[in-house]
Amino acid sequence: MLSIKLRRIGKKGQATFRVIAAEARSKTTGAFVEDLGWIDPHANRFEINKDRVSYWLGQGAQPTGTAGDYIKKSGIELKGRK
Repeated sequence: MLSIKLRRIGKKGQATFRVIAAEARSKTTGAFVEDLGWIDPHANRFEINKDRVSYWLGQGAQPTGTAGDYIKKSGIELKGRK
């Protein structure tokens, strides 16, 4: 089962994140299927490829908590989540 999750990158104290589609049981530092966007929490900016995220959600991928929050902020409707 696939999951949409955040992968930490950046220097110590200056973390940024990549939004990835990966196997749900794999570590975030391991292999992933596709890179879907980025998040910079320090500058409060993010960019998510809406078409590809919608595709993976349609294929049954489940977003993690924080990834799901950013997906909702980008305007993509998540079924079954409030």
